[in-house]
Amino acid sequence: MPSTAGSTAPTAAPPPEADDPVRRFGRVPHLVHRSTGLLMLLCLTTAACLYIGPLAQLVGRRRLVITVHEWSGLLLPLPLLLGLLSRELRADLRRLNRFAPCDVQWLRAARRRLTSPRDRPAGKFNAGQKLYAGWIAGAVLIMMVTGLLMWFTRFLPFLSRTSAIFVHDCLAWAMCVVLFGHTRRALRDPEARKGMRTGYVSRRWARSHHPQWLPADSVEPGAVD
Repeated sequence: MPSTAGSTAPTAAPPPEADDPVRRFGRVPHLVHRSTGLLMLLCLTTAACLYIGPLAQLVGRRRLVITVHEWSGLLLPLPLLLGLLSRELRADLRRLNRFAPCDVQWLRAARRRLTSPRDRPAGKFNAGQKLYAGWIAGAVLIMMVTGLLMWFTRFLPFLSRTSAIFVHDCLAWAMCVVLFGHTRRALRDPEARKGMRTGYVSRRWARSHHPQWLPADSVEPGAVD
């Protein structure tokens, strides 16, 4: 209540509204996500032009497509490496790398198709996002290693390309499936896309999808797992 004359009690802050925006991501995570996504799209597009006959004939210039594919793959980890200079991104990576007991409950609820926030407890990132981040990081690393092996066989003919090509191609198809699921999930949640695009989400969405991220309205979301 407002303080009266002679009173030293501070004026109480009004409670936050359910639709008040809360900060979810800063500029660096946004740029890292967008740059990585563009490089990944470039890798997949050039790969399709190399391996799908009708596209290869339509685009032509195979040597140029190969060069763009190779360098976009080599540059793929660069946005993340540069982003490590940001304290906020390092904090997000620590959250993604930490699997809590609530994440096990989230996975069980997802398997049973339960959608209540009580059934699916999550911090800033849920268990599905953590599994996806770990899988895609490992897949990118393996793709780079197998791609380099294929590259070096041009200069070191005693190295065999067969195994590297097999692993590279199989994993590329698996990445297409996983990225399609990731994109499909994002398209079904416009508020999550808004959070990555603008950095802010509504408090109502945060409570519904990441109930342990905002344990109290007075806590700054960036400081809570």
